[in-house]
Amino acid sequence: MINNRSLLIVGGLAAVAWLASNSLYVVDETQRAVKLRFGEVIEENIQPGLHIKIPIAQTIRKFDTRLLTLDTDTSRYLTLEQKAVIVDSYVKWQVVNPTRYYEATAGDELMAIRLIQPRVDESLRNEFGRLNLQEIIAERRDDLMTGPTADLDELMREELGVAIRDIRIKRIDLPEDVSAAVFERMRSEREREAREWRAQGQEEAERIRANADRRRQVLLAQANERSETLRGEGDAEAAAIFSQAYGQDQEFFAFWRSLNAYRESFAGDNNLLVLEPDSDFFRYLRSAVPSNGE
Repeated sequence: MINNRSLLIVGGLAAVAWLASNSLYVVDETQRAVKLRFGEVIEENIQPGLHIKIPIAQTIRKFDTRLLTLDTDTSRYLTLEQKAVIVDSYVKWQVVNPTRYYEATAGDELMAIRLIQPRVDESLRNEFGRLNLQEIIAERRDDLMTGPTADLDELMREELGVAIRDIRIKRIDLPEDVSAAVFERMRSEREREAREWRAQGQEEAERIRANADRRRQVLLAQANERSETLRGEGDAEAAAIFSQAYGQDQEFFAFWRSLNAYRESFAGDNNLLVLEPDSDFFRYLRSAVPSNGE
């Protein structure tokens, strides 16, 4: 009797444990889930936490909602002028509608990738096909992918329940038959721009040089005019001083002027003057010699 009761208790506990393990489930923070009843979705977008389901009749499908990366295959696209470019890119995508994602892919990530990749390829083909090669080379890669990212995001949300967060270009190459022609054209463009800049620089230099010469002439003329004015004022003032001094002592002034004449006349080593002995030039020299010849 005791053994039977023990078996019943153990069986009951086992049934409770089985029921609990099959009735309770946990959705992680990085996941979202849908509840199915015989394959039909009966509860959408189940949030993280502990939840209850009916064993056997109901099943749970969980999906990773973190940001995922799709590294696309390197592809060859034609530009507006039918020039080929080789593009290597990748896509950042994320599950945002678990129900739509389950209905489109059965929750299979590989299936989702097989559906996303052709759409990305088509979007890039259209984007590169509307641009010429010069625009592709000159434009920033982030700006280049803004339009395709927005268009593809809208489409994929509707079709697969996933968001296209970003399309990034890792590398854009040119085929060997195109590279040489493109580089030659780029070099010609740069040389043309360099010639234009040099010509503009020379023109500007000539203009600056002409302005500088004109200002120099003006400044020199002004300086000469000023110097002549100052020299005239100085000469006038000197003449006034000499006149005043001469008026005070004419004999001394005549003596001082004769001394200056002697100094300037005999400044050199080979100076020679031919004058009469009684010339007025030697007036003060004669007066300086004693009459008795001593």
